[in-house]
Amino acid sequence: MLPYTPLHHLLLEAEPGYPEVLVMTSGNLSEEPIAYQDADAGERLSPLADGFLLHNREIHMRTDDSVVRVFEGAPYIQRRARGYAPDPILISEELPPILATGAELKNTFCLTHRDYAFLSHHIGDLENYETLQSFEEGIQHYQRLFRVQPEMLACDMHPNYLATRYAQERAAREDLPLVQVQHHHAHLAACLADNRWTSEDVLIGLSLDGTGYGTDGAIWGGEVLLGGYTGYQRLFHLKYAPLPGGDLSVRRPARMALAHLWSAGIDWEADLPPVEDLCMEERIALRGQLQHHLNTPDTSSMGRLFDAASALMGIRQLATYEGQAAIEMEALVDADETARYTFDLHGDEIDPAPVWQALIADWRAGLPQPRMAARFH
Repeated sequence: MLPYTPLHHLLLEAEPGYPEVLVMTSGNLSEEPIAYQDADAGERLSPLADGFLLHNREIHMRTDDSVVRVFEGAPYIQRRARGYAPDPILISEELPPILATGAELKNTFCLTHRDYAFLSHHIGDLENYETLQSFEEGIQHYQRLFRVQPEMLACDMHPNYLATRYAQERAAREDLPLVQVQHHHAHLAACLADNRWTSEDVLIGLSLDGTGYGTDGAIWGGEVLLGGYTGYQRLFHLKYAPLPGGDLSVRRPARMALAHLWSAGIDWEADLPPVEDLCMEERIALRGQLQHHLNTPDTSSMGRLFDAASALMGIRQLATYEGQAAIEMEALVDADETARYTFDLHGDEIDPAPVWQALIADWRAGLPQPRMAARFH
């Protein structure tokens, strides 16, 4: 990371006894919002920290670290927070005052005023009570700061998202119109707004992520959409695969790999890494679950496809943090590899079966993981 305060320079001064490396992380427990008040930090973080460096100037509003990656010389913002928020994004057309409440995971909200979109800092996952409180406090803070009173609310289509429930309850309480937007259409519209396209513009967009509620009730995440701000058409999508046990398979990439093999009609051969990872009892239970469609929602998620690939390559069978399987696979990529795995296209379905067949063949041939990872990417 780059130092962004003089304090970082002081901590890293090359003096005898100073550490050569510092590991930086935000001051919060997993899934909780960052601590920004001294008393709260002492109460929540004392089990983790040996000491606290405090300041006599109070922090008024919690704001997490921004995350930016550089690709081909250009910066790409992955998490827009400190240093960027609440600087507005200029959009192409004037809008009425709208509050958009965002999704459940990695939440941000947005307030619009004329041709400005005030996108919030990174809030986090709303399933945690403290994070939900931070979400509600952040909305009130932005409304006061920018003197915007929403005349309309927008939210995700997922009926169980806490951000959706907040929008529904507030719309009913304040008698405001409410618009529910499909998750991946929102991704496409956000890309349009970020590039200042107009309401007349239409484009083909790839909307790839881990999860999003689809109009058919399935879990979407590997979508090719044609559309603009007001509507879209789903042109193509990853072929549905079962997600056995829901979040359990997110934490266990080995289960996701076997579910994808099941969907592709490929045998669970005993020497495959994800098969070896699961004991006989687990495999029997998983097979029965898939055969009888017990808690196996359909998903077209690109995130789960990456999990399955990582497990089949023998990289990661159990995830201890979000995205671990995909992150470790990406880190292994051999940049000199030129071969690629290819998909089949059946109607509007993008079928990964040829990818699994080629990947397994490469694994049996002893192809190094970095080359397999590059071919998958």
